[in-house]
Amino acid sequence: MNRVRELVGASRAYEQGIYGAGIGVAVLDSGVNERHPDLRGRLVYSYNYLTASPESVDDCGHGTHICGIIGGTGVASGGRYQGLAPRCHFLSLKVLDKDGNGNSGTLVQALYWLIDHGKEYDVRIVNISAGSTEIRGRKRTGLLKAVEDTWDAGFIVCAAAGNQGPARSSITVPGTSPRIITVGSSDDGRAVRLMGVRKANYSGRGPTSACVCKPDVTAPGAYIRSCSADFEKPGRGFYTDKSGTSMATPVVSGSLALLLSRERQLTGKEVKLRLRTACRDLGLPRNQQGWGQIWVPGLLFPE
Repeated sequence: MNRVRELVGASRAYEQGIYGAGIGVAVLDSGVNERHPDLRGRLVYSYNYLTASPESVDDCGHGTHICGIIGGTGVASGGRYQGLAPRCHFLSLKVLDKDGNGNSGTLVQALYWLIDHGKEYDVRIVNISAGSTEIRGRKRTGLLKAVEDTWDAGFIVCAAAGNQGPARSSITVPGTSPRIITVGSSDDGRAVRLMGVRKANYSGRGPTSACVCKPDVTAPGAYIRSCSADFEKPGRGFYTDKSGTSMATPVVSGSLALLLSRERQLTGKEVKLRLRTACRDLGLPRNQQGWGQIWVPGLLFPE
């Protein structure tokens, strides 16, 4: 995470005392191990949609890693692996199982709960580091409607572009929605291990089936070191490396938490307009890089 913070210029925010305080980020993922030192005291609400209980558990490790990227304090590493917005707070809505799998119905259920209750917890950002190219018919329509209803209700929805690249039109649902912010990996030229297979150029590419250019923005996603849910097990450390657009998405969510903690009145449309002018052009095709790689100084201090 020290490398990622440098790549996106986050230190400019910290120099101005901006750390994401007061901004709630809802993480729809595999849960979170709230006992991790970097996340302790940061979780204000949790619900496990797989067991219909309020337990906070992460039997996959994906969600804990995501939370660490967004806003882990880095206390277990002396600050080295601090997340982007270390003073934001989290809501964990567990919709993925121990293998990282889920279904669209559970995700839709969680999104509509957020529409009804998210503002009670000062949620501004919704992170969805999940998606599929296999969702069809009513399930696809229902999920896209749910993320767009969430956006229209005033929440900034950030979703992964998926790891099905480099083919055209390989963005996963719900990242295909034109309304939300879809995030690809800016460094997917580096080969990484995904689902047991070593792969490069994996980040989902546009356009969507509706001819919409996607992704909207990119961020580093290769070999991101963040919080391990298994740190309490013998021989395991506090941190682990993971890769993919799942890891790039929380870099954007954390960066936007910094922005919104400074300018709380910004709407989703205004956030998108700010992103459009603030990103760094990587010289890649529009349907690969979107507007470019996220750049925190441009977000917070536009010229």
